Amino acid sequence: MTADTHLGFWRCLRSVIIAGSLFVGTNYIISVATVYQYSHPRVLCEADAAIVLGAAAWDKRPSPVFRERINHAIHLYRAGIVKKILFTGGSPKSGFMTEAAVGRRYAIRNGVDANDIIYENHSRDTWQNLVNAKAVADDNDLDSFIIVSDPYHLARASLMAHDLGLNAQVSPTPTTRYSATQSKLRFLAQESYTLMVYQWIKHLALFPQFIHMLRSKF
Repeated sequence: MTADTHLGFWRCLRSVIIAGSLFVGTNYIISVATVYQYSHPRVLCEADAAIVLGAAAWDKRPSPVFRERINHAIHLYRAGIVKKILFTGGSPKSGFMTEAAVGRRYAIRNGVDANDIIYENHSRDTWQNLVNAKAVADDNDLDSFIIVSDPYHLARASLMAHDLGLNAQVSPTPTTRYSATQSKLRFLAQESYTLMVYQWIKHLALFPQFIHMLRSKF
C-alpha cells in the first residue's frame, strides 16, 4: 500500500465516521423532539377504552408511577371520555399479582364498575402490552382507544400502536414521579434513544422485502 493509498483510506474512514455520527445525531435530535411533542396534553375524542400501559406493582399495591396511570384512566372514565378501562401487564415473579390485576383492584376500589374493566396479564414490555391489548380489545368489540402512560413514554407507544393498526390517541398522566429536572432529562434521553432504536429495527426489518422487490423487477 502506497503512502497516498494509505492516506486516502484514512480520509475515507474519517468521512464515513463523520457522516455516520451526523446521521445518528440528527436521528436522535428528531427523536427527542418527537418524545417532547407527545408529552403534552391534547384535545381528546371519546373512545371505547383507555389502555393503561403496565408499570411496577408492589405486591397488591401499584407503584407511584402505575398509580398515576390508573388515576388518569379513572379520570377519563369518570369524565365519560372512555367507556371502559383496559389494563395490561404481567407479573415479574410467580406468585405475585399481575400488574393488570393490581390495576383492576385499585380501580374497583376507586369506584369503577367491574363490568367496565378488562385486562390482559401476560405482557412484560410496551410492545407486548399493546399486542395483548389489541387481542383482548378484538374479543370485546372495542375499536377506539386512548393510551395512558407517562408523558415521555407516549411517542414510542403511539408509534407501536400505529404499527399494530390500533385506532389510538394518547393522553399523558398530568403528574409523574419524574418531576426533578435530572430525572426528567434522564427519562427523556432514555425514551428518545429507545424510540430511535425501535424505528431503526422497524426499517431494517423491511430491508429483505425491499431486496426481494428489486429482484422481482430485474
